[in-house]
Amino acid sequence: MTNPPTTTMKTTTSTTDPSLQPSQPPLHTLLSTHDFLSAAASSFPPKTHAFVTSAATDCHTHRSNSHTYSLITLRPRILHDVSRVSISTRILDHLVSSPIFAAATSLGTTVHPDGEKAIGRACKKLGVGMTISTSASFSVGEIARAVEDCETVTERKEKEEKEEKEEKAIPPLWFQLYVDKDRSKSEKLLKQAVDAGVKAVFLTVDAPVPGKREADERISAEEAVGLSSSGVPMTGEKAENDQSGGGLGRITGKFLDASVSWGDIAWLRRCLPEEVKIVLKGVQTAADAVRAMEAGVEGIVVSNHGGRSLDTAPATILVLLELQRCCPQVFDKMEVLVDGGVTRGTDVFKALCLGASGVGIGRGILYGLGYGEEGVRRYVQILNDELETTMKMCGITSLDQVHPGLLNTRAVDQLVPETVEEEHPYAKWRPSLRKKVS
Repeated sequence: MTNPPTTTMKTTTSTTDPSLQPSQPPLHTLLSTHDFLSAAASSFPPKTHAFVTSAATDCHTHRSNSHTYSLITLRPRILHDVSRVSISTRILDHLVSSPIFAAATSLGTTVHPDGEKAIGRACKKLGVGMTISTSASFSVGEIARAVEDCETVTERKEKEEKEEKEEKAIPPLWFQLYVDKDRSKSEKLLKQAVDAGVKAVFLTVDAPVPGKREADERISAEEAVGLSSSGVPMTGEKAENDQSGGGLGRITGKFLDASVSWGDIAWLRRCLPEEVKIVLKGVQTAADAVRAMEAGVEGIVVSNHGGRSLDTAPATILVLLELQRCCPQVFDKMEVLVDGGVTRGTDVFKALCLGASGVGIGRGILYGLGYGEEGVRRYVQILNDELETTMKMCGITSLDQVHPGLLNTRAVDQLVPETVEEEHPYAKWRPSLRKKVS
């Protein structure tokens, strides 16, 4: 399995843009998401690069997330009028200009001083959703205010006038929750998120403990740039080496409550007003998707934490196929979002064809953030443009026309479980059946 090809780029700094790092190519020369990855490799500080790009143990899942998309082929349809195409859609009852949204990412100021504030401003101007992480470099209130303040008075007036005439995409803010061992801290954080105007809480369920990310562990935490000496604002955790290494994800995740269970959905519901939706982030099997549906949550994110939690977990596009095969009813009962491994507009299209209503971008947003707000906007716009091109090539003009028939999945069908049952199809032995030795 090989990594995607990258474009060779000139890495001299433009003399007209003093904001660029010495090794950053000018933003306008980046033509693909892979170009952003190359730019990050040459310009991010070593610790930042290790933190952003690292994945769990041997990185199989991280690579598989992307590679599996390439094994699913498209079935283009011809002779359709595709002169006008719209990629606008609805996610969690909000009209957005694109199905792409910013997934939750941590410690944004290690990439750029404006961190999550810049991501939020970019998302608002793009008309797409943003998920604010519990481990963000700013408080949820600070990020929300930065997003609100990014409009000028004139822009706000023009928007209000336009909204009176037609429905306008209003990008929502969502909040990603890591549950603290001290539940009172999480409850306080949830109140702050609600006060900041978040429309949904994404409860992370695929990381009861931090994954082992060796590239991040090998570089001292003290080498991290852009971190406050007082610790992560919403958790208070500090980036300090310990005997296991310098992994920022592990060190700043010591507050995680490994006892979180299905019963805690009721606790979370009590902490939130009725209008704030609950989404489980990190569903990786049909069985858990069904259980989430039965628990009454409004949505799930099919996610494996970008391969950063449990290595050899299934690629997320395979989980979408598992849901289609074993429990298609979940797509009608709740919102199904997906993230992990998306680097092309064709990837976005394939996920939408398999039932996802939104596609999250995590690492890629941070690669764009290397150029500040404008970099995030360009990164997403590249994917938007590629998505539009894919739609035209496949003969559709709106996202309500996507369907699985536009894909050929035979190359991966043998990897998709055939039943929602938790039992292995033929291996039935369990330790409890072991005969006692007299």
